[in-house]
Amino acid sequence: MSGELEGSILVTGSNRGIGLELINQLAQTTGDESHIYACCRNPEGPGAQALRSLKAQHPGKITVIKLDMADEDSMTAAVQAVSQRAGADGLNVLVNNAAINKPAAPAPLSSTGKKDMMEVYETNVVGPFLLSKMFLPLLQRAAERRPSDESVGNKMSCRRSAIINVSSFISSIEKCPENFTIAQMYPYRISKAALNMLTRCQAEDFKMQNILVAAIHPGWVRTDMGGEQAPLTTQESVLGMLNVMSSLSSKDCGTLLDWRGNSIPW
Repeated sequence: MSGELEGSILVTGSNRGIGLELINQLAQTTGDESHIYACCRNPEGPGAQALRSLKAQHPGKITVIKLDMADEDSMTAAVQAVSQRAGADGLNVLVNNAAINKPAAPAPLSSTGKKDMMEVYETNVVGPFLLSKMFLPLLQRAAERRPSDESVGNKMSCRRSAIINVSSFISSIEKCPENFTIAQMYPYRISKAALNMLTRCQAEDFKMQNILVAAIHPGWVRTDMGGEQAPLTTQESVLGMLNVMSSLSSKDCGTLLDWRGNSIPW
């Protein structure tokens, strides 16, 4: 269950949609010793009002941090801010949730240009790549300090040290023929497929340090990106995601799962 998650947890893109609901549920379910870092591009802007209200409801539990996934200097500053507060405990979970979709859906080939491709790739792939690299020392610190549950053959978990990359079912190359016509979304699809490969590479690279890396598809959710026709609420999606995250173990490292824990083919 989601209540099993603990420690320091950072979520990008947390001012709305799935990211905001992740902060909401984590604030309610994690213990008093846990701390949540809520990152977004403009913490003082009107788009972050709900996040600021959430922080006020949980005094001392949430730290809001300015973070632009397309700005390396912004990432560096965010890592420094987390490092100063987390100290020797490090960072237990990094959730790479922030993503953009350009042009507007259905984003067919005819309306998609080079600028769209580059901007989406920079935020959805390069951003998580750089942020994970920058946070690696803090993730390593957490992995070293937290004991593993080796009695059941599990050295890795989100209670120890993990990177969760929020992907999508439309990143699946195998499943593309089944859903391409309803959401062509060239830049978004391609960026999420690249994020899947980043997940696999990180999983191989970091497993010797007992840092779990996995990708999760949150479902088709009623958000600004998902649209009103989506069948899932953010509450339903995030509850499922946190349940999956809390159950992840060594065997799940390098996998792509949906919000119910089902495997999605690459």
